[in-house]
Amino acid sequence: MSVNDTLTDEEKLAELDLATLKQLVGLVEYDSAGDPFPVTGWDAIVWAVGNATQTAHFFQSAFGMELIAYSGPETGNRDHMAYVLKSGAIKFVIKGGVDPDSEIIAHHARHGDGIADIALTVPDVDKCVEHARAQGATVLEEPHDVSDEFGTVRIAAIAAYGETRHTLVNREHYTGPYLPGFVARTSAHRKRPGAPKRIFQALDHIVGNVELGAMDQWVDFYNRVMGFTNMAEFIGDDIATDYSALMSKVVASGNHRVKFPLNEPAVGKKKSQIDEYLEFYRGPGAQHLALATNDILQAVDALVEEGVEFLATPDSYYSDPELRARIGNVRVPIEELQKRGILVDRDEDGYLLQIFTKPIGDRPTVFFELIERHGSLGFGKGNFKALFEAIEREQAKRGNF
Repeated sequence: MSVNDTLTDEEKLAELDLATLKQLVGLVEYDSAGDPFPVTGWDAIVWAVGNATQTAHFFQSAFGMELIAYSGPETGNRDHMAYVLKSGAIKFVIKGGVDPDSEIIAHHARHGDGIADIALTVPDVDKCVEHARAQGATVLEEPHDVSDEFGTVRIAAIAAYGETRHTLVNREHYTGPYLPGFVARTSAHRKRPGAPKRIFQALDHIVGNVELGAMDQWVDFYNRVMGFTNMAEFIGDDIATDYSALMSKVVASGNHRVKFPLNEPAVGKKKSQIDEYLEFYRGPGAQHLALATNDILQAVDALVEEGVEFLATPDSYYSDPELRARIGNVRVPIEELQKRGILVDRDEDGYLLQIFTKPIGDRPTVFFELIERHGSLGFGKGNFKALFEAIEREQAKRGNF
């Protein structure tokens, strides 16, 4: 059976269809029959932050997300507060410690605001854990059921790079707002008049930064343990400037719903963006999330209106005749992209539009990408140099270059 013959529950609730998903995230045909670790898609991205209440408000007010569930002292959870936010098929779970001895507070002290858990939906939790264990993965939580009046969820968890974990979730027998222990909750926040219904519809990929020499180890982990395939490799001049460099390989689940570019630093004249991340995050972790949108112009305008800052792109990028010749015709005039600093890249399958925010927290670690795909299955290879030079300008302002 082809996994992408059917939509996930979140995709159905977001009123997405397969044709839309193929455009948004580059979904491909895939037969799960021989996959030892079939992954249906993203379940939730779990954040550990210093103040969950304020961060949840930020993602609602600035990123247009909707509050759908909550867990905290009022629900019997004395350890932490957790807010579940949704946009399209994406769920963020924002956790902040309440008990001074909460591990979430310790996690935040080490890493700052960041992603602690990239939870994935799987059709068979036990099968996945059995295979992962046989391949040497560290099992953090054995398969078990959690239940309430809405049904039962089967979950387990395995370790990934750094302190990142993958919780494996099967919720086919559950109808609650998120997980047992959570209650449905809405917010008093109201969007500005004229604000879009949602700014982004799906999650395209999450980039992980690992130490020098560890990239191939984690590519092998995703290949061997989780059955992911290699999509792309970027080394040498592909991914370097005059001052700093990195290496990157991309792994993906069979249907390409879940994609993980993995970066490691390379030797350069100055400190690379990966070195800076590893220093301030205190180790490997998730660097940025690519949010898929079907209208990147509207998305950027809405985020700028709420005060979100993007990396600046010099005007020379848009007047470059080589760029103009390479990208051909795209759906919007280059002048409109230039006005917003949106980058454009084309490959043999089509083109994509993309833009990157500045780090969203106090530490120069986690940031977001907005991406609008039109056939392209790539990651903006033609934009790497322009992007990295923009990041270097910000590093220099911070005194970390």
